[in-house]
Amino acid sequence: MIRSSPPGSIAATPADRVGGRERLLLLSLYTTQTLALMFFVAALIAILAEAGADMDRLTQVYMLGLVWPAKLLWAPLVDRVRFGHAGHYRAWAIIMQAAMVVVLAVMAGFDPLDDFSTVYVLCLALALLSATQDVAVDGLACRLLPVEARGSGNALQIAGGLLGTMVGAGGVLALYPHLGWPGAMALLAAVTGVSLVQLLAFREPGSVTAVITPPPLRRRLAGLRRPDVLGWTALLLIWPAGSGMAYALIMPALVEAGWSMERIGLVVNVAGPMAGILGALAAGRIAGRIGRRPALILAALVQLAGIAVVAVPVLSTGEGWLPVAAVCLYFLFYNPGATVMAMVMMDRASTARPATDYSLQATFHAAVGMGSISTGAAIAAAGGAGATLQVAGIAGLLALMGAVLLRHPSGGRS
Repeated sequence: MIRSSPPGSIAATPADRVGGRERLLLLSLYTTQTLALMFFVAALIAILAEAGADMDRLTQVYMLGLVWPAKLLWAPLVDRVRFGHAGHYRAWAIIMQAAMVVVLAVMAGFDPLDDFSTVYVLCLALALLSATQDVAVDGLACRLLPVEARGSGNALQIAGGLLGTMVGAGGVLALYPHLGWPGAMALLAAVTGVSLVQLLAFREPGSVTAVITPPPLRRRLAGLRRPDVLGWTALLLIWPAGSGMAYALIMPALVEAGWSMERIGLVVNVAGPMAGILGALAAGRIAGRIGRRPALILAALVQLAGIAVVAVPVLSTGEGWLPVAAVCLYFLFYNPGATVMAMVMMDRASTARPATDYSLQATFHAAVGMGSISTGAAIAAAGGAGATLQVAGIAGLLALMGAVLLRHPSGGRS
């Protein structure tokens, strides 16, 4: 039976340690939530462009990415509504994962060109389902991962997103000429179904619920003015700006250097994410040992190096190994920061509404990252790639300053 938990309830973290089975489940869920969506953004664009589709249709596909920020509207519902013995976040994840498999299976029966409107509606449904699944999985991860396990746990979260990009926008897209549309949909449905099987075999730990009186609105607003909250909010928003602006230069630079689209896709969608996975896993291990604040400072320094290395493809004029190494280093140096920031976001999520609190932070963080890519491109158009790198470097330095000045990153929760 569906029920809503009291608005002031706090669900105590039920797990004091996380085993390999739970970690593998989280990795699988974070991978499959982006797998199909990344394929559509990459493959559908390529299919439509090759067929001579107008920019309106291409823009519609890109707009699928706008669905995820809207998940904040229904994240509180995921926190409140439970499904009895089926588990709280587990039940939400099962429903979303199963629906994603069904949508992909249905999509196999349509042609992306002749039935574009139908395929697009199904893609939109998939984006909504995957966004809701993300909210549920974030809540589940907050519940499963104790403070001491969040280094490796959040590393798997970042690695899963990269793996989904690598397989969806890289692997499945590469197989598309051999599989065709129905075969690609069947493969995506099968891989997405693996996570569903894992969920069905998983039992979400029980939780203890204690009812408390919510603090008055005045006290909650006063809490937002605390120095640690203001400092963290500023760092949350400035952190992705530098790397985002630098990323905006990579693909145009490779195109200008005469790279083929196949080579660009291999390096940016496969080799780069592979390096990023290594960076995320290493960062999770190191952060678990040295603590949040030192890890943030170290990650900010490494991120600065990642911004600087983008100068290599910008200045390159050919297809040598140096631009390839530079792109891989960019991903390697960016993702440690993504991992440590995810750890702190999880630390700052309340036990009463972890999915909402984490999604709120992650959404604004990601929105700045996406916006900074557009900003970087605009600066490059007006003043050249050098100007973009300078502004990106300044943003990276501000992130480093913010990390140094933030005395208690986790707000006293860890």
